[in-house]
Amino acid sequence: MKDLEHLNPPALLDAIERASADIGFNMASDRQTGSLLRTLAAAKSGAFLELGTGTGISTCWILDGMDARSTLTSVESDEKVQAVARQHLGGDRRLTLENMDGEAFLRSVREQRFDFIFADTWPGKFYALEEALSLLKPGGLYIIDDLLPQPNWPDGHAPKVAELIATLERREHLAVTKLCWSSGLIVATRVERAWSKWRY
Repeated sequence: MKDLEHLNPPALLDAIERASADIGFNMASDRQTGSLLRTLAAAKSGAFLELGTGTGISTCWILDGMDARSTLTSVESDEKVQAVARQHLGGDRRLTLENMDGEAFLRSVREQRFDFIFADTWPGKFYALEEALSLLKPGGLYIIDDLLPQPNWPDGHAPKVAELIATLERREHLAVTKLCWSSGLIVATRVERAWSKWRY
């Protein structure tokens, strides 16, 4: 995989990346993560959730993989950075942008269920994890990134990442795969375990 730059990015990505640089936003997912998100989005249909819109870089990749019948709700607490996403992606009728705290959002949609959840911020990942996972449909995908050491990690963050990974691996109703791709990702699927008694 030497030619990682040829990932066929979405048409709007360059403009969003330039706008992100203009406001000094440098916390977005990279193109390798975006490519994976697009592939996984193309494999699902239904209700999608992104926790942490940022400027809409990963949002752009997810939308590029989604079918016409699916919907994406993307949540961001920082109105300034989300404004970039709103400017470039707000015309997509499949997308709803919510400007609010991620944990508050998760509590507000307890009765909803999602086929795809990308948690790219602290709520739904390092805290309010149970709230996020409770919204996942059977067969739904839960995706997180930035699990390999990053230069912008604050002091004391590494143990939190290790505990998060261990917590996900212990959950009976999740099938978890860890990927040494991009910044380090987990892709997990909610499964039913009734079949496990038939395993040798």
